[in-house]
Amino acid sequence: MELSKRLQAVADLVSVGLVVADVGTDHGYIPIYLIETEKSKKAFAMDVNQGPLLRAKEHITEHRLENQIETRLSDGVKQLKVGECEAVVIAGMGGALIIKILEEGKHIFKSLTEFVIQPQSELYKVREYLFEQGYCVVAEDMVMEDGKFYPMMKVINGASDTYHAIEFRYGKFLLSQKHPVLKAFLEKEKQTKKMILQNIQKEDGLHIEVRRKEIKEELEEIEYALQRYYESD
Repeated sequence: MELSKRLQAVADLVSVGLVVADVGTDHGYIPIYLIETEKSKKAFAMDVNQGPLLRAKEHITEHRLENQIETRLSDGVKQLKVGECEAVVIAGMGGALIIKILEEGKHIFKSLTEFVIQPQSELYKVREYLFEQGYCVVAEDMVMEDGKFYPMMKVINGASDTYHAIEFRYGKFLLSQKHPVLKAFLEKEKQTKKMILQNIQKEDGLHIEVRRKEIKEELEEIEYALQRYYESD
């Protein structure tokens, strides 16, 4: 099974030898890859919709992995029992939905060895939630595919070190490791914000002033994050 750059990076964060449940599995690519590469011994392919789950079943059958990958119709991890798996993958969902799944399935996530998440939005809120709930991010990665940026993280149970606000926004590990894709993202965001600011510079109105202030604050955060790179270049 050959994965996209995004899914490959997600799969690479999963530790070897764990039973894994892929939530929102869609085509079932990650479980198939984990079994075929012998990274996992057993996996669950789970989705809230019947259509994607049927597609996943077809692909699992094509790869002759029915004995190692079980499919389940499930809203989040509601159809999982404590002890059935050791790791969970949630990739390609919005941040608010991921938080909802984590909150509703807290008894499952608190029993896991690890879980890997790849939020499509609201990274700040996701990282803040993890910190507040006593989870610890132990690894992060970020890839660019088809012009879009995809950050992801591996999480375990246990208290985390304190976070600076900018680390909630851009990722403690991505910043400390000076991740090149994060740098590219920040550079792009900087140019975008500057262009927006320039476009509204001559406009008037209270809402414009509020927006102008927001963008200036966002620019300051981006420039502060970029200092970590330029200071060592």
